[in-house]
Amino acid sequence: MKIKTPEYEYTIFLTEAEGGGYIADVPSLPGCMTQGETLEETIIFIKDAIELYLKALIDRGRKIPVENGNVIIRVKGKIPRGRKTSIAYS
Repeated sequence: MKIKTPEYEYTIFLTEAEGGGYIADVPSLPGCMTQGETLEETIIFIKDAIELYLKALIDRGRKIPVENGNVIIRVKGKIPRGRKTSIAYS
């Protein structure tokens, strides 16, 4: 009888890096992040990083985090004409 390996799904954030390429971060797995030259490469790297992160948790006898089911929706906003604004990024 085959034992089915549990599968977990995680939200990843992909951000363009200042010097080129992309950075991937997994908010549900603190410190689990990577970077790559292309989106495709970065996605491959973050999948590997997630697997290694989960393996490390299992090896240490820690609980594997499960996402809380939040839904992330991206919306665009416009700045009304005539308004001056500055946007800061941290």
